[in-house]
Amino acid sequence: MEDIEDLLAGSGDGAPPGFRLPVNSVGVKPRKKKPPTQQDYSKLSKVDDQLTHFSPQTKLPKTKIAFAIKIPPTHSPTSPKVPGTEIIYIKTFGCSHNQSDSEYMTGQLSAFGYAITENPEEADLWLINTCTVKSPSQSAMDTLITKGKNARKPLVIAGCVPQGSRDLKQLEGVSIVGVQQIDRVVEVVEETLKGHEVRLLHRKKLPALDLPKVRKNKFVEIVPINVGCLGACTYCKTKHARGHLGSYTIESIVNRVRTVAADGVKEIWLSSEDTGAYGRDIGVNLPKLLNAIVAELPPDGSTMLRIGMTNPPYILEHLIEIAEVLRHPYVYSFLHVPVQSGSDAVLTAMNREYTVSEFRTVVDTLTELVPGMQIATDIICGFPGETDEDFAQTVSLIKEYKLPQVHISQFYPRPGTPAARMKKVPSNVVKNRSRELTSVFEAFTPYNGMEGKVERIWITDIATDGIHLVGHTKGYIQVLVVATEDMLGASALVKITSVGRWSVFGEVIETLTRIDEKAASNRRISSQDKRSPCSAEPQSCACGPESCGGKATSEESRVSGNERLLEDLKSRNRIGWLLRRKNRAQKTVENNTFSESKKKLEWDGGSFNEWDALDIALVGGMFISLLIILALLMYFGFHTFSSL
Repeated sequence: MEDIEDLLAGSGDGAPPGFRLPVNSVGVKPRKKKPPTQQDYSKLSKVDDQLTHFSPQTKLPKTKIAFAIKIPPTHSPTSPKVPGTEIIYIKTFGCSHNQSDSEYMTGQLSAFGYAITENPEEADLWLINTCTVKSPSQSAMDTLITKGKNARKPLVIAGCVPQGSRDLKQLEGVSIVGVQQIDRVVEVVEETLKGHEVRLLHRKKLPALDLPKVRKNKFVEIVPINVGCLGACTYCKTKHARGHLGSYTIESIVNRVRTVAADGVKEIWLSSEDTGAYGRDIGVNLPKLLNAIVAELPPDGSTMLRIGMTNPPYILEHLIEIAEVLRHPYVYSFLHVPVQSGSDAVLTAMNREYTVSEFRTVVDTLTELVPGMQIATDIICGFPGETDEDFAQTVSLIKEYKLPQVHISQFYPRPGTPAARMKKVPSNVVKNRSRELTSVFEAFTPYNGMEGKVERIWITDIATDGIHLVGHTKGYIQVLVVATEDMLGASALVKITSVGRWSVFGEVIETLTRIDEKAASNRRISSQDKRSPCSAEPQSCACGPESCGGKATSEESRVSGNERLLEDLKSRNRIGWLLRRKNRAQKTVENNTFSESKKKLEWDGGSFNEWDALDIALVGGMFISLLIILALLMYFGFHTFSSL
């Protein structure tokens, strides 16, 4: 079946620019049945009388078979439901971008009058938003489609699977809405409920960000900032669906942020296939966007910004600017940076366009410049051609950085991608490598040492156990607290009582209705144990980032609201970064920490606690310069006095 837009483009009638024709006028031919007339009922009655004289072997004329069922003249056909009153079941697979698309489609359907349900059995139509990244998610889609067809449910399939593989056998007999056609979901649903098969896949301009939307979590807004990417990874099927990079304007994104912040949203997630590539197609860049968004965040700190996944190539040139944004008190100090492999040979086969060294640069720089920085990454085990040595390099990289979040997956060949044609690693080897790396990762204890500390968290969800509420620190560490549901959407100071492998537990000390960064900072300092010794593991360190090889804990993850101090910290970190970059070139991969311990400058009520070497050098230089100036003044003054 052709796309509706293709049918329209081929017609002689067309439509004025900007005018959208109804679906049934641009490619769908409704199959309407004429209601039976009184004359028809008379014919039926005659046929019925004739049937009594036929033997079972008698063949009826074709013209009479159509009326072989008796319908009393008083019967009227059952009227269908009023359009817009049906019940829709929506199932979403995949990433946060897909989740945002589903929320937009839900919003439009709800605005039109459709009821949304989580019970598929009571629904009149199923809308399935699909993901094509991995085979398991597509297999789950296939199972759900089969179940829907067996239940005789009208089906609308959205997302990356139909957009990237429109000719799949599983998609026969269902309607399709493309990833850039979600603003027309109501039309597709309407026609599908009438019994028509509709396909909207033609690429067009990006859907507007101000469409009606129903958020899955009313406190979390997912804002897509661009679609597609600039890469050409050999294993990726998403590029086939989302296409080349297409960025929203800064103005449209900022307007959306302003709107949802006023609507009471507490977390704003920036989502895309590659956040770092934002704006390269429209002449802007990610730092410009982030600075514009930060300027619109509520000044009371009630809404936090989370930056989405970014690949190393497109963030390298903006590392310093990104670090400054991540230091902002209302931006989570968290970033998802996929590395996929610790071997340059495998990265080349993947066509990832960066090296392991460049990934290290991203991680090291952000960790050094952003207190409490938390970084997540992805690993693909068993990519075609991956040797034991390649895998060993990946394990070594993960062991070295001990990142708190590592998403580990086996390689799945996706149809139509170059990697699917490469020689595969035996499946048993792939599984063993995945298990080994998972075992290594799960042995980490990234949150040890947080017990007893006081952190500010933003509470946005209910835990799956139904007992705890879920909040996050500025470093986006998950904190579980026991509190009433009226705490949802609030910010609070909590004391960490215990730590687990994936999250920490805390008790609420104070609910914050309005942020006071300096007061909160002083409260944390006064409540913390003064001993703060550095442990052997960077993850459990309670000291400054410099003294433990650049690994900072959430203790330093707050920046004072004092703008002068913030600027001073930015300036100092630029100098320190340049010095450390020079030193790093002389160090080996195995020893990526500083050669000497430094102590951190803290500001507590206007007094100095301790100075580091750079501070001493700067102040010492100023003091010596002052002495020289005084000496010169005394000399010239004495000389002038003597001449008189």
